[in-house]
Amino acid sequence: MKAIVQDRYGPPETLSLADVDTPVPASGEVLVRVEAAALNAYDWHAMRGDPRIARLALGRSAPRARIRGRDFAGRVEAVGTDVRQVRPGDAVFGDLGDANGAFAEYVCVPEALVAPKPVNLTSRQAAALPLAGTTALMGLCDAGRITSGQHVLINGASGGVGTLAVQLATLHGATVTAVCSTRNVDLARSLGADHVVDYTRDDFTRDSRRYDVVFDLVGNRSLTALRRVLTPTGRVVLSGGGVYRGGSLLGPVGLIMRGRLLAPFVRHRVVVLATAPDRRYLDTLRAHAEAGRITPVIDRTYPLHEVPQAIRYLEGEHARAKVVITI
Repeated sequence: MKAIVQDRYGPPETLSLADVDTPVPASGEVLVRVEAAALNAYDWHAMRGDPRIARLALGRSAPRARIRGRDFAGRVEAVGTDVRQVRPGDAVFGDLGDANGAFAEYVCVPEALVAPKPVNLTSRQAAALPLAGTTALMGLCDAGRITSGQHVLINGASGGVGTLAVQLATLHGATVTAVCSTRNVDLARSLGADHVVDYTRDDFTRDSRRYDVVFDLVGNRSLTALRRVLTPTGRVVLSGGGVYRGGSLLGPVGLIMRGRLLAPFVRHRVVVLATAPDRRYLDTLRAHAEAGRITPVIDRTYPLHEVPQAIRYLEGEHARAKVVITI
């Protein structure tokens, strides 16, 4: 089969299209013919092994997972023994987690990490949901504990997670403030944001508005600044670092570590989000999508052999919402 492989850390040029063996499903696994895969910031961090502290998990001198990519959608080709709920021919979607391998024609995945594809979404749309949607659900519902009537700010509202977070926060009855650049103001409004802050003109941390939940997907403000705009019982949820340019030991992990250290000593709740693939979140996302409550936003699509160009586009931070690979 064809796959995008990588044998050393580095820029997109370290990725190449190669012929590799088609995987065989083990017990409890399903073999999926991949129709689409989605890019995440995780992919370029894993590609570069950056920040360097991430190599403790990814592999010290080279990535342990040779094939890149996490999110996928496709059709089940075969199943291993002890698979109970999935059959050949089923349309599915899922997140491979740190195992990677989605930028390929076929992938083996544990049955517990796939779910039926939303019937009203294309494979491209479904591939855009797993990691971004799980992060948005966990950040708002689990960590943020949002309720109807609360005021929620989403910093990084035009990204893959942010575009889904705006829709989910609106769905839960929150008053949503979206922070994004000038070109994405209309997009944020179209997704349901009640207020939009153009960060090229205004600094939301100097505004008079106060929020019950600040969901930070960018990492470009200090914890002090984020806490300044909270209500007395407000929460900051930290996830990711979209403006990080690379080349340091800690990168956006530094803000996350400070959040963990500070959390026990401040009146506000500071929550560091840790995500992992989970079928429960896929089922929730499918239900919302099939009911028309959320719709993935896709910026661009690329064929499999152009994954290096797609990651270069994502790295340059010109992307909004999701970039998807067709296979």
